[in-house]
Amino acid sequence: MTAAPKITPYRSILANQAIAFIRNLYFGLVLIAILLSARTYAVEPASIPSISTLSRLAIAAVEEKIQAPEKAKIQITPQSLDTRVNLPNCYPPITAEIASNRDIKRTNTVKISCNSPDLSYPWQIFLSVRADILYPVVVAKSTMGPGDLLSESDLAIEYIDQTSLRGHQFEDLSEVVGARLKRRVVPGQPIFENQLCIICKGDSVSIYARSDNFVIKTVGEALHDGNVGDKIRIKNSHSHKSLDAQVTAVGQVEVRM
Repeated sequence: MTAAPKITPYRSILANQAIAFIRNLYFGLVLIAILLSARTYAVEPASIPSISTLSRLAIAAVEEKIQAPEKAKIQITPQSLDTRVNLPNCYPPITAEIASNRDIKRTNTVKISCNSPDLSYPWQIFLSVRADILYPVVVAKSTMGPGDLLSESDLAIEYIDQTSLRGHQFEDLSEVVGARLKRRVVPGQPIFENQLCIICKGDSVSIYARSDNFVIKTVGEALHDGNVGDKIRIKNSHSHKSLDAQVTAVGQVEVRM
């Protein structure tokens, strides 16, 4: 029968010291964790959020998800909360998120929630948030009627809500200066393509006959109304022949050779 190894007093002392070190290290780590936890609660105690804080969180939630062209302006307006609403104490962080997975619309619902020492369940509130996307468009500065010729002083650029834009509008004054109105417009009203003719019947026009190698310019008369991109009949003032040409700008048409 093999005898058990004999543990020397020195090895026994080392073993006891190692056990004591591990025990002290464990209790030290536990104490550090408790102190850090206590410090966290001391730095970030529960408090009642302000109505302005909830509004900012709702706006941020919509801003994070909304998509709009760079040239557009975005206006985000949360619903007004009654100052008498009973808000609980909240532990940070207070979270805000869109209540559904759909894309941002004009009217949206944002859920704001937090853990509260006043409640046994997470507190939450739902806010309605309106998102308006506005585009820069050419508008009338004064009341004008059919037959009026548009000049730069008649027009301005304003940001208009996209829900008010129906049809093809313009972004630059130069696109419509010199065009003639076919319908009445009032101050602040967007100018749409179907309200005017870039070239009107009877207008004198510059005719550009183009090929890959040359350009010939002559003059003629429009036989029909037209806007940029339209093909209209024109009459050459020199040859008195009628032909089709494409409207390219105010008073200009092009014929491909």
